[in-house]
Amino acid sequence: MKWQGRRGSSNIEDRRSMGATGAGGIGVVGTLVVLAVGYFFGVDITPVIRQIDQSQNQTQQGRQGSVPLTQEDQRWGDFVSVVLADTEEVWAGILPEQAGMDYRNPTLVLYGGVVQSACGGASAAMGPFYCPNDQKVYLDTDFFNLMAQKMGAGGDFAYAYVIAHEVGHHVQNLVGTLSRVNASRQRISERDSNALSVLTELQADCYAGIWARQARDRFGSLEQGDLEEAANAARAVGDDVIQSGAGRTPVPDSFTHGSARQRQTWLMRGFESGDMAQCQTFSEAGP
Repeated sequence: MKWQGRRGSSNIEDRRSMGATGAGGIGVVGTLVVLAVGYFFGVDITPVIRQIDQSQNQTQQGRQGSVPLTQEDQRWGDFVSVVLADTEEVWAGILPEQAGMDYRNPTLVLYGGVVQSACGGASAAMGPFYCPNDQKVYLDTDFFNLMAQKMGAGGDFAYAYVIAHEVGHHVQNLVGTLSRVNASRQRISERDSNALSVLTELQADCYAGIWARQARDRFGSLEQGDLEEAANAARAVGDDVIQSGAGRTPVPDSFTHGSARQRQTWLMRGFESGDMAQCQTFSEAGP
């Protein structure tokens, strides 16, 4: 992915140097699993966590007090800033054209270990998440290292897909999708609530695909293999892959983000169409 030397966003809130008290004791285990479970549609993942190698729990520990940013931290900050700037430019054009409304930029909060949001406290174990209450995306960039080292889903464009997915939730918030979904979830069964969560997440994947198309056409960001990196990341966070990796038999009724195939399919639908109207997961159950 070509991103160096390009404009960065001013809508970055960097809390990393503030330090943290670790990741709440969940560490890598939670990070690998909860990305697929999600913050906004959270469920109890303790039974899954217990199935994963407990020896990995120390990865997020030791970040206490005031923490100077390393060279790697600074590079991640620059990368995230450029990707966020690209999403701002893309959606500032698409939302008026395709949804008839102006786009309001979200803020992206960089943090290390634990963080407080308008949706409550969270740790790096939650993975990246979007809080609709304050319209902010929260990200511990250590997660990118975990994607590469533990999930087999490395690469700049894979990491950019994660950011674009969370920005996709912001788009859903602006157009009213998240508020409608949340209201509906209060009135339905757990099984139906999970299914609604899947449709919401797949639509965010589709919106991420729209961004990827624009990144290619407008900015010339894509290099050979980049789209495959994003598709591989989408596969790696499929509920079936996560559950299988935790030693469990995949149970579709418990899915909250969708299978690997679904996530890849909707990402590519957004990329191939560039059209929000083609991201209507709520009127299409598959594939």
